[in-house]
Amino acid sequence: MEDLDSLLVDRDIDNYSIRLFTNFKVNKFSIRDGDSKAKFVPNNRYGLGLGFANEKIIIDLAVNIKNPNKNKTSRFDLQGTTILKNRNYVKLFTQIYKGFNAKNNFNEPTVFRGDVRSVSIGVNYLHTFDDIEFSYSLLKAGLSEKNNKNIFVTGGVGVFGSFDYFSSDSSLLSETTSPYFNEEGNVKRYQGLSLGAMGGVISYFKLPYDITATVNFMPGIGFAAKKVTIEDDSYHPSSPMLYKLDFLIGLNYNFNQFYVSLTYNNDLNSTSLDYGNNYLLNLTKAKLAVGYKLGRRR
Repeated sequence: MEDLDSLLVDRDIDNYSIRLFTNFKVNKFSIRDGDSKAKFVPNNRYGLGLGFANEKIIIDLAVNIKNPNKNKTSRFDLQGTTILKNRNYVKLFTQIYKGFNAKNNFNEPTVFRGDVRSVSIGVNYLHTFDDIEFSYSLLKAGLSEKNNKNIFVTGGVGVFGSFDYFSSDSSLLSETTSPYFNEEGNVKRYQGLSLGAMGGVISYFKLPYDITATVNFMPGIGFAAKKVTIEDDSYHPSSPMLYKLDFLIGLNYNFNQFYVSLTYNNDLNSTSLDYGNNYLLNLTKAKLAVGYKLGRRR
């Protein structure tokens, strides 16, 4: 019982901080046919919130900032990253969105489509060749690292899996944008189940003036079982290949009782829908946090 208590409860007030943060989360996707591109981007992508952190856990609660002059995107967005037993990097995400701005690169007007839905659920796993000698929680909570290295870099191999779905009540393309695509570009529904292998590099740098940086770069390739529904038909794309790139950049600055943490993460997934049409899913998360360390003196 004492071991469990020491694991879950940190009684050292110096390890705690309170945080004010703003975040940016978005699940956007696009269909491209040659030079023509139709993309679907949600509204109310920004949030503002409060949280607390210690060396074991960070809990942040945010409220989406809604523009009363824009249509609302309904969303459930949960993303998390952890390191298990020093050599296992795990990222989980679940994103459910409804309501997108339909944009394009050929100067047709942007239209809000409240009927467009998107669901993305997945996991990225990387087993590293060396022990990961830093903690994301410590960095994001403004606490000092236990290792003495100024530079740490390790590689790894792993797997990823995901379920991806989008749909609309009618074609994603409107009467004004449809002529820029071939007939099979009038997609009404897509669903894909993917599994693949990934490699990557995880790194950590101690910079001057109490600044630390982290950089992760993880490309992958896999297979996807896909089904595409157009207006009057459905088909399974012949090419099963799916290409992936997940990267993260983080900067952290400590000064006296305060700290600033900035992270940016992008997860790109690309696959062919046949007939010259390509689908790209872009999952983005960014956060800027300013924290105040409790129990410390200047």
